[in-house]
Amino acid sequence: MNQTLGLYIHIPFCRSKCAYCDFYSLAGREARMDDYQRALLAHLTEAAPLAASYTVNTIYFGGGTPSFYGEKRLTALLKQIQKHYQVDKQAEITLEANPDSVEPKMLKRLRKAGFNRISLGVQSADDGQLASLGRPHTFAQARQAVEWARQAKFQNLSLDLIYGLPGQSEESWRDTVEQALSLEPEHISAYGLKVEEGTPLCRRVEAGEVLPDDDVQADCYLWTVEHLEQAGYGQYEISNFARPGFRSRHNCKYWLTRPYMGFGPGAHSDFGERRYSFIRDLEGYIKGVLEGGPIVDEDDPIPQKERSGEYLMLRLRTAHGIEEWEYRRAYFMNFEPLERRLEEYERQGLACRCDGRWRLTPKGFLVSNQIIGGLLELQEQATLADTLARVTDSAKHVQE
Repeated sequence: MNQTLGLYIHIPFCRSKCAYCDFYSLAGREARMDDYQRALLAHLTEAAPLAASYTVNTIYFGGGTPSFYGEKRLTALLKQIQKHYQVDKQAEITLEANPDSVEPKMLKRLRKAGFNRISLGVQSADDGQLASLGRPHTFAQARQAVEWARQAKFQNLSLDLIYGLPGQSEESWRDTVEQALSLEPEHISAYGLKVEEGTPLCRRVEAGEVLPDDDVQADCYLWTVEHLEQAGYGQYEISNFARPGFRSRHNCKYWLTRPYMGFGPGAHSDFGERRYSFIRDLEGYIKGVLEGGPIVDEDDPIPQKERSGEYLMLRLRTAHGIEEWEYRRAYFMNFEPLERRLEEYERQGLACRCDGRWRLTPKGFLVSNQIIGGLLELQEQATLADTLARVTDSAKHVQE
């Protein structure tokens, strides 16, 4: 039976750059779309033999703003994938979109081509907050985009929201969540705003702009988890909530360390027991693919030790969590030091053991970086102790 594989296609073009965004995305570069399309088509074809033994069951077009790229290019890319890869008939095929860059005919054509999931960047129901972020749409446009998506027969719709925005209170965040729920999506992603170095928002904060403090963000988060649960959206990852059967299958590949291949500048892959990424340079990527030349930025094997760290780091982001014998079987490592620490977290209300698996509670998710960092340190100490024991044992045998 073939292994399953996810494909990620990066579309770096945007109508405008948002104030908080540090992803590799470019505004005002529409003139390069056709050459980029040629490069992507060529790269997808060139890489296809590597995936010959895999069945592709998720395809994700992210960005940037893929919907700004145009349905003709998007459908051509999907056809190329369907031609050269073994694509499961029930594959999840996601398109990220902004409300201002979709219209009815476009969505109907995309749905007919095989796209079956839309991830819509709504972010807020407050137009003032949207403007402060540099978002190119209003909430009325978001409502319209959802209506058009439903008319186009999309039955899997996700909405992205952000809390901790400039000028946002707990009340206005709650209103955003309620407004989003009124649109009846199948999935909601709720992210805390991160001020990334080098962004316009970072410069504004450095100049004195005040954002909601950590306590306000924590209250917003905990209220959201409880409220969405009551509304039928189960939390399955720190920032992600879904109705039954509508978890993002593609994003779950990242958190469960399943193989995926990325295409485009800045795209990452975990494939063939290697982790690699492509250069964050549109022109360099186009030239490298079409004319020959280096496009790989980093390329490293993934040793077992690193996988064991990823197991803790990524799975503790999810509601599925970690399990002792799963860990022992996969990595041949002692779970006892981790369990003792997790029991401490359980007493603090930060972790819980459910059906034999350890997971973080919503309060634990709030401090997940510290918790996971502490567990990784314990893991490192256990590895060193195990290595020392083996060396000592070997030395004894030599002496004998």
